[in-house]
Amino acid sequence: MARLTSLFIGLLAAVSAGASPSTRSLEPANLLGEIIDALGIGLVTQINASITLDTLTTNLLSCQLPDLGIMCSLLTSCFLHSAQNPLIFELTLDSVSSTAGINGTVYATFNHTFATPVVVPPLGKANSGVVPDVLLTQGAIASLDIIPLGYLDLINVDVNLRALTIGGKLGIPLTISGLHQTNVSTTYNLDLS
Repeated sequence: MARLTSLFIGLLAAVSAGASPSTRSLEPANLLGEIIDALGIGLVTQINASITLDTLTTNLLSCQLPDLGIMCSLLTSCFLHSAQNPLIFELTLDSVSSTAGINGTVYATFNHTFATPVVVPPLGKANSGVVPDVLLTQGAIASLDIIPLGYLDLINVDVNLRALTIGGKLGIPLTISGLHQTNVSTTYNLDLS
């Protein structure tokens, strides 16, 4: 854990010293994403999805990242559980974009800026609140086929966050692009009444 934290702090320092927020290129963001993927950290520990009858016609659902992770109703609710922070300092998530699916096929996608940034405590977890307007790209009916699998792959996740925040304030802004995570345990609750 100490090595991981030291590595991350070193990367934060390098990114912060190397570019101002307004001139930062995608290279540091991709580098951080590749390092996080290589370490197998993962931001999501569980996804719980609730599908309503209306989802079958709108192809939209909502998610929640209750223990922050990253995924995602207008008339449905999906609980994205467990965004976790394996570091010894606070992280604050400002926005997230994600595509999720199975075997490289995208089934869901969203872009969301949190009205109230999500504060993930050191070595802890946080709840994202509701993430609306998650689009089922294959349509709701075709997406029903993946329910028995019990998992989703996060095909691409981009996160805008601030590291070293204090109660969600201040911090070093970072963009982390290209995160991937496979076999995220997923539970589906169908409410078709």
